[in-house]
Amino acid sequence: ASDLRTTTLPGSLDVSRSMFDLRSPPHKFMKRYDSLSSVPSSTSSRKDSQGSNRSLDTITLSGDERDFGRLNVKLCYVPSVEQIWITVLHCKDLSWPSSCGENPRICVKGIITLPKPVQFKSSAKEGCNDIEFMETFVFAIKLQSLQAVRLVFKIQTQTPRKKTIGECSLALRELSSEELSHWLDISPPSK
Repeated sequence: ASDLRTTTLPGSLDVSRSMFDLRSPPHKFMKRYDSLSSVPSSTSSRKDSQGSNRSLDTITLSGDERDFGRLNVKLCYVPSVEQIWITVLHCKDLSWPSSCGENPRICVKGIITLPKPVQFKSSAKEGCNDIEFMETFVFAIKLQSLQAVRLVFKIQTQTPRKKTIGECSLALRELSSEELSHWLDISPPSK
């Protein structure tokens, strides 16, 4: 019996020694653990960054991070009469420089970037959080010409002075005879 005890004791000591040996160079053990944990931590940080982006949509920020708003438009192409129908629906969460005043008059200018550009402009509305335009513009243009160009929208103030405060665009390569709605993120105007 004593022999069995003596054989189990050194064995258990060996196990505890080997465990102690594993702990003594923690950098090796920790490196392995970190490399394994870096995968889930990077995915969680990606989730966090997406979450923070979502929260940025609801908070008005100053400077370059602020949300400039979104424009909702509907597009439709009627092949039988070779017409493009563009409906400017509304602007949501639009922000403008303080130099434009509290409630400037705002309109949307559209440009179809053909070699000879086609331009149109909505009526001016009072600036607010959700500006409804509900205006449709119809142009007779061949589908092949439209599929190689863009539709650019410039958000402009009319009062106190005419100024472009934001813009967005959409490629017309996939026009459909079914009316499709598009939400476009408004960016600061290009210099």
